[in-house]
Amino acid sequence: MNAIVTGASRGIGRGIALELSTTHHVLATYLGSRDHAESLRAETGCDIFRCDISRPEDREALIAHAREIFPEGLDLLVNNAGIAPRERRDILEATEQSFDELMATNLKGPHFLTQLAANWMLEKSKSPTPGDASNGRIVFVSSISAFTASINRAEYCISKAGESMSRMVFAQRLAGENIQVFEIQPGVIRTDMISKVEKVYEEKIAAGLLPQRRMGEPRDIARVVRAIANGHLDYCAGQVINADGGFHLRSL
Repeated sequence: MNAIVTGASRGIGRGIALELSTTHHVLATYLGSRDHAESLRAETGCDIFRCDISRPEDREALIAHAREIFPEGLDLLVNNAGIAPRERRDILEATEQSFDELMATNLKGPHFLTQLAANWMLEKSKSPTPGDASNGRIVFVSSISAFTASINRAEYCISKAGESMSRMVFAQRLAGENIQVFEIQPGVIRTDMISKVEKVYEEKIAAGLLPQRRMGEPRDIARVVRAIANGHLDYCAGQVINADGGFHLRSL
């Protein structure tokens, strides 16, 4: 079984790559420090590939490389790579530069990488029959920010809401081709992305922000990907999975 995991050198992506490496040949992308990627490769034996997901030439190079090392085809794409604003600013002061950067990485990148991967997956069978083994699975790792408004990082929320719709349209298009598409919406997960505000989140969780009174860990998201990778959710086309400690629940 073959899998691509984007943004896999740290955080949630690393947790997913670690989990999948026990059953899959993993191609893990990175963009920042190569040291983190090399550490992942040493620990898991996965392949690593530098890729700026926002750049079309990098996406095309990634799929070309994957085709070389995965001659049997691609079984799983995990769109995990994403960035937060470089600086949190009120929506009345936020810049177009920040907006464009987040849209390119968080929305356009995974959307068009999925297009490339889906067309590759379709090569497995031009006439899929219901009940056949899956022709592929695709996961978008978005965020609770897809439905939660934060006025000091509006561009992030908008990019994740768009990614949620990308999941929906690909799921609609590909379900009949026996390719399942899912979205995982992580909540507050302990990663580098929230390191500067981790204490604030811990205080909010202790005060009742989450029904499950703990912050999530990368392994919590990795376990959801495991269920998808194992085919346990293959009749749940287009499903959104809330991995957020119950944040999405509404209560009075």
